[in-house]
Amino acid sequence: MKGSMLAMNKKNIVFSAAIALASVALLSACRNNKSTGLEYARNMYDPIAYNQDQPNKNFANGATSQTPPANTTPVGFVRFEYANTPEGLAAASASLVNPLDTSETNLAQGKHYYEVFCGNCHGAKGDGQGPITLLEKGITAPAFYGEGRESSRGGLMSELPAGRIYHTIYYGYNAMGPHNSLLTPDERWKVVMYVQQLQKTK
Repeated sequence: MKGSMLAMNKKNIVFSAAIALASVALLSACRNNKSTGLEYARNMYDPIAYNQDQPNKNFANGATSQTPPANTTPVGFVRFEYANTPEGLAAASASLVNPLDTSETNLAQGKHYYEVFCGNCHGAKGDGQGPITLLEKGITAPAFYGEGRESSRGGLMSELPAGRIYHTIYYGYNAMGPHNSLLTPDERWKVVMYVQQLQKTK
């Protein structure tokens, strides 16, 4: 008799506990809030640092994002000292040389960047017959790196120096936008290297 009572009490306790847990789960599921409950290592979810657009009482102007001090250069940034002017173009043409060695690897990478960023307008062969050029009417014809073709800035396209091509890639010209934010300096020079190969094959 005593054994059966103990077994019965255990069953009642287990049953009561199950009912209690089910009730808690049901009630918590019905609560209308956005709480995710307990979280481990809360500081891993909520950053201590300020967001750039957040007000910040640590600065006199109350902004988190501050203007960098004059004459500072971001880490990894390579300054381009030639202005986007005819004089800057002439200076770049005369003094800039490609710092990279001509190699199959650099040419292959230059071809890749050219096809991705330039070929749509200038054509895969450098003949100015890219898909965008053929579809869009009324845009300035892009460069054709062939014999006898004049650049809109003067000089034969087949004889443009490396510095001049680099300056144009950096700032853009006519309908061509600047590519200084799209390609790193090394990538630009690889494109220049490939373009000069295209000049030789026409």
